[in-house]
Amino acid sequence: MRELAKKEQPAENSLQELKKAIKEKNIGNFYVFHGDETFLKTHYLEQIRKQRTDEITESFNYRKLTSENFSMQALIDGVEAVPMMAEYTLTVVDDVDIWKFPEDDRTRLAELISDIPDYCTVVFTYETVEWKLDGRYKKLCDAIRKYGNIVEFPKQESRDLIPWIGRHFSARGKKIAPNLCAYLIEITDGTMTTLAGEIGKVCAFSGAEEITKSDIDAVVEPALDAIIYEISEQLSAGETGKALVKLEQVLKMQEEPISVLGTIGTHFRKLSAARVLQDCGRPYAELMSLYRIGDWAARKTMQSAAKFSPRVLQAVAEMIVETDRKMKTSTDDPKRLLEVLLLEISREARNG
Repeated sequence: MRELAKKEQPAENSLQELKKAIKEKNIGNFYVFHGDETFLKTHYLEQIRKQRTDEITESFNYRKLTSENFSMQALIDGVEAVPMMAEYTLTVVDDVDIWKFPEDDRTRLAELISDIPDYCTVVFTYETVEWKLDGRYKKLCDAIRKYGNIVEFPKQESRDLIPWIGRHFSARGKKIAPNLCAYLIEITDGTMTTLAGEIGKVCAFSGAEEITKSDIDAVVEPALDAIIYEISEQLSAGETGKALVKLEQVLKMQEEPISVLGTIGTHFRKLSAARVLQDCGRPYAELMSLYRIGDWAARKTMQSAAKFSPRVLQAVAEMIVETDRKMKTSTDDPKRLLEVLLLEISREARNG
């Protein structure tokens, strides 16, 4: 296995390669797991754990290090520890930023990665700490590229999520139409972790076999992004009153006005980019790549962008910047500033 792991590998390995390694019981010695989809990270880490440890001897052969208890010596001790009454050991390191190590520790880590024993697997996982290869530290980068497997777990696209949601409802004895699966994705952040929790809530609430939209609306609290999207749709349609009601809903969710403004800004930047792509005849896939969003969100954003002219989008961008300045420098009520912003956007949209 060691010779296999030492082959030159690309900086990013696909999830498919990881699945194949697990299926063939040919797990490597060093992995980096990162990306937005925590559900998948947890799932595949558990698959590795099942193959590398067992319940009887796990306390001897499994080690978990975090930012609170990590040290290079603790990692080295875990890697070099011989398996007790088992074939393998597993060491998992959560959210430790290796690029902030002092030079001596980076050198030791590079040397360790290049010579992990056959019996040991090490997995670094990243969730709150951003993962990115830092080219300033060539020796460590080269070791990770040569001996490691970097696996990204991105948010899944709607075409994959819709059947996945359907299966999870079915496992609980419920049926749900594909369009309602898409709706559930639309009003949440679209991650499997969030969706799994919401599916459980909807199933617990609904007493019927067939899930309805009212079941979802009764227990699922929409994500901020979803509400801001709905607000922009209402503004483009001249439904200013409804948009203000939605804004009130957002603020009752205890969202800080400055955070709401930031989300509005991000949303309209996506609309501006989508409008440029449309005007240039470019596909929505480029928006997916630009903002790292799923196909469903990208298609919706392209459709919404068509309702705003480039002039209006430019004017809205200037309004958002000015509102941000006022929030940070004036004594005006932030809630009132958001309301004024929506009224101004509505006026611009009508004058299109």
